[in-house]
Amino acid sequence: MTGHIHSTETFGTVDGPGTRYVVFFQGCPMRCKYCHNPDTWDTNSGTEKTVDELLEEYDSCKEFYKNGGMTATGGEPMLQIDFLTELFKKAKEKGIHTCLDTSGIVFNRSNDYILKKTDELMKYTDLVMLDIKEIDNDAHKDLTGHTNTNILDFARYLSEKQIPVWIRHVIVGGYTQNAGEQKRLGAFLAELHNIKALDCLPYHTMGKVKYEKLGMDYPLGDLPALSEKDAIAARENIISAWRAKKQAMENKS
Repeated sequence: MTGHIHSTETFGTVDGPGTRYVVFFQGCPMRCKYCHNPDTWDTNSGTEKTVDELLEEYDSCKEFYKNGGMTATGGEPMLQIDFLTELFKKAKEKGIHTCLDTSGIVFNRSNDYILKKTDELMKYTDLVMLDIKEIDNDAHKDLTGHTNTNILDFARYLSEKQIPVWIRHVIVGGYTQNAGEQKRLGAFLAELHNIKALDCLPYHTMGKVKYEKLGMDYPLGDLPALSEKDAIAARENIISAWRAKKQAMENKS
């Protein structure tokens, strides 16, 4: 079995705990307006690689990954779920910590086939970095081209499975830089029981050059980048609502 791989990074430090070997999967159904990797959208491009080839590359630098492991990102890795599962299964056989960076967009609890495949993948997944783009469904569709129904249900599924999760949320001016929606997100996260971290990332414009090289219009035009200060303020709003909802839940019980 081969997978379509966009690229790999041998010394990743922002894609999970420790220093990691990062595999960027090709293909993504989302069309996020702030996406900085439009070159990963096409599922059928990239380089075909086998699981063993990827693990051999991991092994060439494994001394550096003692406190890290392997992360599958993209694109959307779960589009190639059979290949991803084989990769993680063989990684676990070698004692490698596995992390999945996903939007959860392909999850569908009502589809028995997809649910079975997801259950199998989770057997070999140590950590999920879940990108929640937008808590409001209509706004999510405007921002990404898709609703967030299955994404939020994937978050609930991971909570039920007790798979450790890091939440990632990009703060975008005019979209997610909204205190009301940030509080809605915090209240939602309070209902989950497996959240280990929350990363709020400021919107940046570094991807614009890729759109230019690909001859594509950049969806957000000249929307200004945000600062780390903006991201910190958003995280504080989310955490505040998270704690308030937790306290209200405890009081009811």
